[in-house]
Amino acid sequence: MTMSSSDSSRRRPVALVVMGVSGCGKSSAGEAIAKQLGWRLVEGDSYHAAESVAKMQAGIALTDADRAGWLQRLAQLLAEADDDQGVVLTCSALKRQYRALLRASQARLGFVFLDLSYDTALARVQQRAGHFFSPELVANQFATLEDPRDEAQVLTVDADTPLDRIAQQVQQWLDAQQP
Repeated sequence: MTMSSSDSSRRRPVALVVMGVSGCGKSSAGEAIAKQLGWRLVEGDSYHAAESVAKMQAGIALTDADRAGWLQRLAQLLAEADDDQGVVLTCSALKRQYRALLRASQARLGFVFLDLSYDTALARVQQRAGHFFSPELVANQFATLEDPRDEAQVLTVDADTPLDRIAQQVQQWLDAQQP
C-alpha cells in the first residue's frame, strides 16, 4: 500500500474513485470498499453510451471524445457526494485529464489505484464471462494509463490483495486524514 498526498491540508474524501486498467478488480473492490464505508456504490461502466459499449465489444479502443460524455455523467454523480452520503465510483480514470475532470466536480475526492501486472490483467479479462470488454483492449489500457501515484489523494493498492484487506486499507487511509 502506497499513500500519496501532496497537500496534507485536504479534508477527508467524501467520494472515492476506484481506478485502474480493465481486469484490476474495480467492481469487486468498489463493492467491498462501499460496504466497509457504508457508502453508495456507482458502477461507472453502466453509464457508458451504447455506442461506446459496442466499440469495446468489437475490440475498438475508446477515444477521448468517446469518453467525454461518460466522464461528465460520472462527474455529476461525484458532485452529489457529501458527509451524509459518500460515493464509491468504479472508473478506469486512466489519464490525468480524466482524473482532473472528476476532481473538478468534487473537492473532497480520493482515488484508490488498483495496481497489477499486464499478464494478470489479461488473464482476468480473458476469464470474465458476460462482460463487454474485449481482451484485445488490455494492451491499450496499459498504454493509456498515466500513473497517478504522484498525484494528491491517491492510495495505491496491490490489486492481488484480498478484497477485505483492500477495504480495510482504504478505511485506514481515510481515518488517517483530517475530518
